[in-house]
Amino acid sequence: MKSPDELAARLARQWQNADLREQRLLDPDSWPLRIPIGKPTGSVVRDQIGQVREHLQRWRTLSVGQVEWQPIRFQSASEVIDIPTTWRLASPSEWVQATGNADVKREYQTLSRLAAALDPRFPPLILRRRSLVMDKPEADVIRSGQLALQISPGCAQGKPLRALSLAGIDSKFFERNRQLITQMLDVLFDGQASETGLEAFLGAEDEGHHWLLVADLDGTLMPFSQMRIRASELQHTPLPGQRLLLVENERCLHQLPPTPNTIAVLGSGLNLAWLQARWLSDKAIAYWGDLDTWGLAMLGRARNHQPRLTPLLMNQAVFERFGKESAVEEPQPASSVLPFGLTSGDAALYNLLLESQRGRLEQEFLPVDIVHDAINKWVAGC
Repeated sequence: MKSPDELAARLARQWQNADLREQRLLDPDSWPLRIPIGKPTGSVVRDQIGQVREHLQRWRTLSVGQVEWQPIRFQSASEVIDIPTTWRLASPSEWVQATGNADVKREYQTLSRLAAALDPRFPPLILRRRSLVMDKPEADVIRSGQLALQISPGCAQGKPLRALSLAGIDSKFFERNRQLITQMLDVLFDGQASETGLEAFLGAEDEGHHWLLVADLDGTLMPFSQMRIRASELQHTPLPGQRLLLVENERCLHQLPPTPNTIAVLGSGLNLAWLQARWLSDKAIAYWGDLDTWGLAMLGRARNHQPRLTPLLMNQAVFERFGKESAVEEPQPASSVLPFGLTSGDAALYNLLLESQRGRLEQEFLPVDIVHDAINKWVAGC
């Protein structure tokens, strides 16, 4: 048999469980909550009747929730004894009150106010990851939610984040609330903000946060075969070689062949502002990205900066050839509005992908020999 204090401590521990916290605070079907109290054995009633009476008294005086009682006859007792068997809590507020824990009560009150003030898509995030919001002013959390609803992929148009004036924020707002804003955008755009980086996702000037993988496909152009370079540095620091191969995802490095006079830059995602660098004017540039709406949006952005670039393996013929077996659903397509920088053929493919149930063919699912062939043909034609 459990005392009110023992079960209160258990309920307080359950508050720390993100799954239970989200379920009980958001799902009405979680209630009522019925918590077994347990019954004393006959020997306990016979040998420890004083403790049993104290146990009964504690449950009789409990003021939170509803205690269900059951009349039980014990051989050692002359009369039937009403025993508390179940503690019934009808709502989240009763759960919190039942814990008797001041920290749980404070968090519940804060999360309740925030959940009521935020867009309905955000409460599951803040309930599961309450560390994102508990140490912030509530006004900043609410404003972060308002800001996330006002911004979209590429909306910064090359400005630094601190220069964006939306939702009444100040110049330091992104710095203070970067992780929260990123997670909120992930809710709205299926994880794209975390995958590409906040600056790249918004098309903002990279102020040192985004690191790119640079690979020497020639083998003699750099002192290392691979190195990390900040995107902002590439705007001012030329890379060696006659050709530059821009690859959307880092994980495709193993698919690239040895290529003379060629440097590959991998992992830019949407962070393509560095392609405005003057030193690129005398380079042959190719771009290879995922065959999905985001990949084509990145291709368009890259072409806006470098109109002469050559797209590789990003056409309808490739999608139709390999997509039947390898294409998957694109969880969160890019905008229904055609991105700038697409050719008429790109635009037709973009619309096809938007309308397809399986409109995403990722780079790494293309056969290595096909990738090698496309790169070698590009090199031969430069």
